[in-house]
Amino acid sequence: MIKRFIVIVALFSAFWAEAQENTTSPYSYYGVGLTNFKGTVENRAMGGLSTFSDSIHMNLTNPAGYARLARTVYTVGGSAESTKQETASAEDRAKNVSLDYLGLGIPIGRFGFGLGVIPYSSVGYRIFDVDEDGASRLRGRGGMNKVFLSAAYAISRDLSVGVNADYNFGNIQHRRTVLRDGIQYGTRDIDRSDISGFNFNFGVDYQTKLESGLKLHASAVYTPEADITTDSYREIASVLFTANGETPFNVKSFDVESQDITLPSKATIGLGIGRPNKWFLGGEYSAFGSIPEISVFSTPVNDVEYNDGNAYRLGGYFVPEYSSLTSYLSRVVYRLGGRFEETGLQLNGESIDEFGISFGLGLPIGGDFSNLNLGLEYGQRGTTSSGLVQENFFKLSIGLSLNDQWFVKRKFN
Repeated sequence: MIKRFIVIVALFSAFWAEAQENTTSPYSYYGVGLTNFKGTVENRAMGGLSTFSDSIHMNLTNPAGYARLARTVYTVGGSAESTKQETASAEDRAKNVSLDYLGLGIPIGRFGFGLGVIPYSSVGYRIFDVDEDGASRLRGRGGMNKVFLSAAYAISRDLSVGVNADYNFGNIQHRRTVLRDGIQYGTRDIDRSDISGFNFNFGVDYQTKLESGLKLHASAVYTPEADITTDSYREIASVLFTANGETPFNVKSFDVESQDITLPSKATIGLGIGRPNKWFLGGEYSAFGSIPEISVFSTPVNDVEYNDGNAYRLGGYFVPEYSSLTSYLSRVVYRLGGRFEETGLQLNGESIDEFGISFGLGLPIGGDFSNLNLGLEYGQRGTTSSGLVQENFFKLSIGLSLNDQWFVKRKFN
């Protein structure tokens, strides 16, 4: 079973490396693209909150959560997003579908282990600009992904710790085509960087029962800075425009000196309280360094600053009666949350912030604690001020959390 899962992870990793384009945002042009949410549909439906860990769901954000698992868990999730992009004078719409994560969590006594793959950032934009001197078309695709391996240990019933090792891989490609008025041929340049390297993060999860019957949850996750390598090359060509499209000629390719980029550090602390199997409410704060910039790209970047960022999340869930035998709806988990993030990206003097509100359902399936999770989020990114783009998006997420029992000691031979 585990060998089959490793093969699936390898196949999905290859798919993500070559075929991913999980966004249509022009803001994915900057740095290594838009940073993706690292969590399950269950987390996203609670505003991205990762403070809560239990025995039947994987917590992809805090590796200490694997020590809470009571059963082996398979999890997979994807999403579909519809976005309205508008400036002060125009608007457009875009859609995209993405596979968001694949994971396996295995408990062994006081230990817990995790394995899977998840996208870290996404690049996917198309920008067409026309002025009195000519026209230019920009297009980007790709992103960076993580294959992760996690280990956790339960120091006591209340306290667990964990560590996560990520192998980062992927590629980012920017393509620019320019046609100038009065010049017969256009020009095209393509910049591509292949990314690889490791980083780690560390987590702590603390849960204790209070005399009132409530349970207190506290968590902390820290990701130190990490240097990863980019191998880059550039292609330059002249372009003849015809009715069938563009035809490049005089194509010249050359390697660009490799560089190291630094993935930023990130620290998250969370606190929550709830009644087990009934309700939970929690909040989280994250602080992270500036997004990395890949300086080998020839496409000009003006009036941009990369600053440190912050994120705030609030969310929770409610279950009417988790053990009800007569009402299915009473066993459904109802989730709700909200978030606000200062991304650290500043364009034309404007801070590019993002917020979202979300709602979700956890639908029990089968009789082994498995569930189908649905999430719906409305969010906004950017602003129409200073000639920028504001994005309003709806994201529908679907995830499966399947439970199985491994390493059961036989009572009879």
